[in-house]
Amino acid sequence: MNDQASIDLDRFLARKSFVEMTARERARALLDGGKGRELLGPFDRLHSAWLEMQNIVPQEDDGVVVLKGTIDGQPAVVAAIESAFQGGSMGEIAGMKIATALELARRDNEAGIPTRPVLLLETGGVRLQEANLGLAVIAEIHAAIVALRPHVPVVGVIAGLVGCFGGMSLAAALCSHLVVTRQARLGMNGPEVIEQEAGIDELDAADKRLIWSLIGGEQRQAVGLVDSLVEDDADTIAAAVRAAFRAGPPAQYRSQQVATFLKRLADLDPATVTDGPTLRTLWNKGDQA
Repeated sequence: MNDQASIDLDRFLARKSFVEMTARERARALLDGGKGRELLGPFDRLHSAWLEMQNIVPQEDDGVVVLKGTIDGQPAVVAAIESAFQGGSMGEIAGMKIATALELARRDNEAGIPTRPVLLLETGGVRLQEANLGLAVIAEIHAAIVALRPHVPVVGVIAGLVGCFGGMSLAAALCSHLVVTRQARLGMNGPEVIEQEAGIDELDAADKRLIWSLIGGEQRQAVGLVDSLVEDDADTIAAAVRAAFRAGPPAQYRSQQVATFLKRLADLDPATVTDGPTLRTLWNKGDQA
């Protein structure tokens, strides 16, 4: 083994996998010193009133962890979704916790307290058991992000294992800065949903290589839907989040680039785009035209 290979192996062994952490561990990993005060934690016993009606055991934090602390010495709030509970789905309480955290951060910034918001997005989207309630609260999250980002960058992180889908993929798109790993996936509809609704001829959800080539973190970064592609390491992701705040807001938010995205779609023939590399080539060619 040469010296470079030895260094790479040592770095790999020393890393702290962000993907393998719980939501609470992820949130703490981003705060200075790993310290934060949890808001509406498990002992507040604020859980969904709808799951028990359907014989589903609720979780006392409803699958969302909100921590207040500091990032680079500045006040910060981190809302982390726990993918191990109901696939990170958004119900009335879970979504309310995120929307309220963003709303309070906006009020802080308006009062001269530059609170930094971070969203850790591991979610399949709306919680089907709560249907319209989940959809409504996701809309509140969207509105809260748009209201907050003129004051301070809203930083989103998608690491894996679930990815970010459904209405919460729109929340990711609204973030000022989006950080992902190669293990991440980002899309409006998940592969399993597409296969279920359109058939395996349209998309084979079991073809993992194809799936990641279409909606994986590396592909999304290559076509401009993601700002930072980083390794699955807690320190590296924390550094990327700090760098995003230091960089400030983007010159133009993705949600404002309507004409650009409409042109991209108009230039593509869906019948000819069969994989990620093809899309990457056609999309970039269209941007240069």
